[in-house]
Amino acid sequence: MYELKVLSSFSSAHALRGYYGKCENIHGHNWRVETTVASNVLNEIGLVIDFKLLKKFIGGVMEILDHKFINELDFFKEVNPSAENIARYIYEELEKIIGLNEYNECKDIRITRVDVYETSSSMASYRKI
Repeated sequence: MYELKVLSSFSSAHALRGYYGKCENIHGHNWRVETTVASNVLNEIGLVIDFKLLKKFIGGVMEILDHKFINELDFFKEVNPSAENIARYIYEELEKIIGLNEYNECKDIRITRVDVYETSSSMASYRKI
């Protein structure tokens, strides 16, 4: 199996619902995101997917989150905007984009993991089992 990893980032604010402490208040992070995709096959020129195209897809999702109050996004109106749920949101949005991509020459591409860092020492992951 081949794996690719792309690092990206966005800045945004959130407030945790049901949390009792400082994080229940609106606060922000400079989030770092690591997205891993995998495939068992390569395309005709030996790539899983062009990094440029993968970064474009990821950038589209980062744009949705960047400089936003995450609680106000439709997905997070009822889902608590924890790092865990933000990782899941990014994963599911990328899964939709890659699934709809007409340029996807390797149909075997799948997202295997999204890691979301709130800080340099605190990270949450989402992956399907």
